[in-house]
Amino acid sequence: MDFFVKLKQLALALGDLAVMYFSLGITIFIRYNTLSGEIAAIHFWPFTIIFAVWLMVFYIGGLYELRELKNDLSFSKKYLALIGIGAFLAITFFYFAPGIAIAPKTNLFVFLVVFSLSAFVWRNLSNSFLSAGAPNTKVLLVGYNKSVQEIVDYIGQNPQLGYEVTFWMREGLQDKEFEHLSQVIAKNDINMIVVPAHIKKNSRAARLIYKHLMLGIEILDLEALYGRLLGKVPLEELEEVWFLENIAKSHKVYEFFKRPIEIVIALMIILVAVPIGLVASLLIKISSAGPVMYNQKRVGRRENEFTIYKFRTMKEDAEKNGAQWSQKDDQRITLIGKFLRRTHMDELPQLLNVLKGELSIVGPRPERPEFVKDLKAGIPYYELRHMIRPGITGWAQINYRYGASVEDAYEKLQYEIFYLKNRSVLLDILIIIKTIRLIFTGSV
Repeated sequence: MDFFVKLKQLALALGDLAVMYFSLGITIFIRYNTLSGEIAAIHFWPFTIIFAVWLMVFYIGGLYELRELKNDLSFSKKYLALIGIGAFLAITFFYFAPGIAIAPKTNLFVFLVVFSLSAFVWRNLSNSFLSAGAPNTKVLLVGYNKSVQEIVDYIGQNPQLGYEVTFWMREGLQDKEFEHLSQVIAKNDINMIVVPAHIKKNSRAARLIYKHLMLGIEILDLEALYGRLLGKVPLEELEEVWFLENIAKSHKVYEFFKRPIEIVIALMIILVAVPIGLVASLLIKISSAGPVMYNQKRVGRRENEFTIYKFRTMKEDAEKNGAQWSQKDDQRITLIGKFLRRTHMDELPQLLNVLKGELSIVGPRPERPEFVKDLKAGIPYYELRHMIRPGITGWAQINYRYGASVEDAYEKLQYEIFYLKNRSVLLDILIIIKTIRLIFTGSV
């Protein structure tokens, strides 16, 4: 089924590229009242370079993620922000790249206006088309619980993903239609059956479902579809055997390459970030009383404690009453601290923890020992997040808001277990890209 996702993404990228060249043609005609080959050739290569960069910006910005492609305020804000970033890069290129034989001020301004309007119309039409098109995947759901309801709600809210719950046997094995599974599949043109793991353990149910393998129907555990759509695992569905089958597997090659790569990345960022760190230190010092750096105990791999380094973002006496969760709009955060947190600049000193081997660049965020004790007691499987080194950024951080309660920690753990199961170099790169997107656009 991923084939259809890739096909839609490719169509969107080709459509964006076509709109870019169309806008360039309109710009040339407006400026020169002609589309002669000579003038078009002068503009072709400089703008082609810009178009390639813009496609990368759009990819990093999430304009090819189907779950984001809805005609709402969030999409419009993200689209305008990415157009702004692209415009800045284009202006920088045309003004500083040597040997460009076009007048960038007027040409680029006209192009930006034409492209912004044309692309906005194209993207709204394509978003509407994706949502209105016939679903590629018609799902038969078996059983009912909180996780199943989440899947149903998510599919209903995101028709552009190409899924449709065509038939739902809420009562599971007791559903009166289960004995007529073949007729239900044929009548509703089902091409995916999704069942909770415990139902597959029933021999009668397994036989009925098995018969449909030859028809090319995809049969998924509830956990698998939940992860595919929501990017997390449903903890309430999991048993110890699931962790033995999915988490205990070796990642030796990945771990072998990850450590030296992140050391090189950390050193490169440190070299670039030294001036930024000096400015941040100065602003912290002159804006509030207290030290520039903030050291705090955290729980790392195998539950070993270590000291994490951060730029101080809170008032000096922020924890005079003991450790407490950081809340949204926390009054203890300083004005400079809000900016540092928003841009993640407060976490730059943690690159020293990466060099020391206490942190990874990507991994579950390390928690404070005071909280870990309670979270282990209140949340099943919580200790598993300590199997690997924690990270500066992670899958839970880019998919869920700042944790401020046990309930938030439970939700974030579902994302962290998903990362433990699927961790790879490609997933780490995706997390880094989404972290960059979060910094610049405020969304993932």
